[in-house]
Amino acid sequence: MARCGHPARRLVAVPSQERELFMSTVVSTARRSGLISLIAAGILWGTGGLLGALLGRATGLAPIAVAACRLGTGGLLLILTLIVTRRPMPRNRLAWRRIGAIAALAGWFQMCYFGAVAASSVSLATLITIGMSPVFVAVLEQLTGRRALDRRRVATIGLALSGLTLLVGGPATGSAAGLLLGAALAAAAAAGFAIMTLISADPVDGLEPMTTTALGFTGGAVLLAPLAASTGLSFTVTPTSIALLLALGLFPTAAAYSLYFHGLPAAGPGTTAAMALLEPLTGTILAAVILGDRLRPLALVGAALLVAALLLAARAASDIEEMEG
Repeated sequence: MARCGHPARRLVAVPSQERELFMSTVVSTARRSGLISLIAAGILWGTGGLLGALLGRATGLAPIAVAACRLGTGGLLLILTLIVTRRPMPRNRLAWRRIGAIAALAGWFQMCYFGAVAASSVSLATLITIGMSPVFVAVLEQLTGRRALDRRRVATIGLALSGLTLLVGGPATGSAAGLLLGAALAAAAAAGFAIMTLISADPVDGLEPMTTTALGFTGGAVLLAPLAASTGLSFTVTPTSIALLLALGLFPTAAAYSLYFHGLPAAGPGTTAAMALLEPLTGTILAAVILGDRLRPLALVGAALLVAALLLAARAASDIEEMEG
């Protein structure tokens, strides 16, 4: 009897171990895929500033109008893709609530960021928006019990803030009231991005990343349209302006945010917010290569600190994967 029972227990145990190994491999692969998606998204985001600036020069559109065109073009390009590929539309109420939240937050982020640029400067708006996003995510994750604020995360945020200050920071110019308003609007933009990152970390059944971006950003463009219209939305159509508009809608918007929504659930909000640091890093490199901007020695030090922060964030994600595996 003992001999008959023993092999049976072994036969049950082996498949169980294989299932655990299989699930661990699946989770590990998903995390790596998510991290790669976020890295690609961060690099593509870095093209947004350059393309937006070139579009503004070519058309005379105000920054808020460029933002509305960016969201609208990116969203419509993805809606066309959904139609061509016959992707199903969301059918449950939870999915539409998520899309509505993304639309509101995308519109809020763009409105506050470009308001900060108008009130202060591009450097101050970028510094506070990108720098405060991981801070807000870390605080919100701590408050909600999603992830504790450990020393490595504090070090990552410290390196990121120091690097951003050296890379894009400069002497403050303008009135004190303008600088204060710009800082407040940039912080509001960072809070909007942080909230969007946190709520998007939990996937919704039946809602694909591409669908989220397509419908959410089209909705965001509609919400921004009245404000953008007050600055003027008409421009002379030329091959250059159309090419720049399509590039702005495709690369840093449609493609980048689809990758962002794809990689976020697997990588987690903290890693996602840290990967956004690739945006100013890529943008600075492109400005130097394409526009001929000269990089100050301190900017190079800042870039090195940002790379160190990114490596720390990637290492933290790897450690979480090993602990869960």
